[in-house]
Amino acid sequence: QVQLVESGGGLVQAGGSLRLSCTASASIFSINLMNWYRSAPGKSRELVATITSSSSTIYADSVKGRCTISRDNNRNMVYLQLHSLKPEDTAVYYCNAAVQNARLGTYTNYWGQGTQVTVSS
Repeated sequence: QVQLVESGGGLVQAGGSLRLSCTASASIFSINLMNWYRSAPGKSRELVATITSSSSTIYADSVKGRCTISRDNNRNMVYLQLHSLKPEDTAVYYCNAAVQNARLGTYTNYWGQGTQVTVSS
């Protein structure tokens, strides 16, 4: 089981930057997928960025070019650097670990409690 704790959210002006951190309670070295999602009022949850165990990255179109996801396996941490923030980036950002059970071909998802990002215009 993996416990995740996000930090780094806050209030920032449009055009600003934030770095979100996700601290895992266990080793993330072999976790297949580490993801950042966000939820905004009235909108469905959005997958913002993914980093695989081999450090390949995928970004949502809405943040592509303004966002960098990274992982530090030694510290069991995942980061989300956001640049050129827009008011529409306002949301609660959640860290997610998708752990694969290779034998069953399934994933178990673990979630953090979320961190609020508010971007003022």
